[in-house]
Amino acid sequence: MKITATPASADVYALGEGPVWDAARERLLWVDIVAGAVHEGSLDDALITVTGRQVFDGMVGAVAVSEDGRLLVAEQQTLTRVDLDGRRTELARVLAPGVRSRLNDGAVDPAGRFLIGSLAQDDRRGQEVLARLDESGLTYLDTDLVLSNGLAWSPEGDLLYSVDTLPGIVWVRDYDAATGKTGPRRQAFAIGDGMPDGMCADADGNLWIANWGLGRVECRTPAGELLATVETGAPHTSSAAFAGPDLDTLVITTSTQNLPAPGPGDGRLFTAKVGVRGLPTPYWNPF
Repeated sequence: MKITATPASADVYALGEGPVWDAARERLLWVDIVAGAVHEGSLDDALITVTGRQVFDGMVGAVAVSEDGRLLVAEQQTLTRVDLDGRRTELARVLAPGVRSRLNDGAVDPAGRFLIGSLAQDDRRGQEVLARLDESGLTYLDTDLVLSNGLAWSPEGDLLYSVDTLPGIVWVRDYDAATGKTGPRRQAFAIGDGMPDGMCADADGNLWIANWGLGRVECRTPAGELLATVETGAPHTSSAAFAGPDLDTLVITTSTQNLPAPGPGDGRLFTAKVGVRGLPTPYWNPF
């Protein structure tokens, strides 16, 4: 099945990423990594209107939100809490000073912990991390990734899927949300065409994976079978999330990065009705 997404934003983003639906406030959050900006907006009849913007020093990889509206922002190498009054507090340093890496994609687990990965900004390979932040501090789940990217959980919360973009692998491991205990990482499947990027899951347990290079989001079963594609026409399609009161609108981010002549849809947000509903976005549990 092939579905065509519709451009939904007036603004263009250098590297749009990490859409998050905040149900309590009926708002969408997303980042422009290169601009170091966190955006918020309204979703109305598949159109997205920007209602706020916060800018940080350096790049911003991801954003999460707590039930009361506080933000957790993955800055270039650290995690920062943004209180309702705008005050910013560094919570943890994920990457060591001087390391040529930056934080990339992140997501909240079913119990409110925040997971975040990294990517290299030089030619190192196999040294990137996937880390988890909770009240006890940082735990490193992986330290040997090439480019840590999209994260998603099964509907029951007992499986964690994670993308390593450059080798094109979607990993899976058992996950106990109550305790945070994880099982060994194993390969769920590989994608050989394009590069898997951001990811989300639907209520049926299928994965919706943005494909950087092919201009689409791919719906795949947990075993990797391709069920559907959502075409954007923007080659650098970066991430996706289910949004809206019924979680039935797929919001897709794209990028103009490294495109010599960006087209009319490149860097915009897109929306699509895909006939399924997403899983509710867990709230980050601040401390």
